[in-house]
Amino acid sequence: MIDMKRVAIIMGLVGACMAGSASAQPSVNLTGTYRCIQMCRDGMIGAPAFVTQNGDAVNLTTETGESLQAWPDWNAPNSRLWIDARDESAVYSPDGMRIQFDDGRVWQRDLPPPLIVQRGPVVYGR
Repeated sequence: MIDMKRVAIIMGLVGACMAGSASAQPSVNLTGTYRCIQMCRDGMIGAPAFVTQNGDAVNLTTETGESLQAWPDWNAPNSRLWIDARDESAVYSPDGMRIQFDDGRVWQRDLPPPLIVQRGPVVYGR
C-alpha cells in the first residue's frame, strides 16, 4: 500500500531541489561595460571593464585587461559572484549597476549617453 503522505513529502523535496538548482544563476543580467570608480588596479580610475554573462558562467575582463571566470557564489547566488582564480568574491547590486569586489574595487555600469532627438522646424505653406 502506498503511503500518500510520504509520496507528498518526497515530491516536495524533489521540487525544492529542482527549484534550488534553477535559481543558481545571477538574478540580473550583468553583461555590459563597466567603469572602475574605486580602488582600481594600477591607478586606472575610469578604465573600462567588461562583463559577459552566459547562463551561470560570467566572464570578467578587468580594468587592466585580465580575463577571469566567475560563477554565482554558492552562499548567495542571487547577489554574489565567486572568482576562483583570485580566491575572491564580488557583490552586485540588485539592478546590476554596481559590482564591488572584496578587495575594495568598485565597478559602475557605463551607460550610453541618452539619445536626443530634435524635431525639425514646422513649415506652413499652401
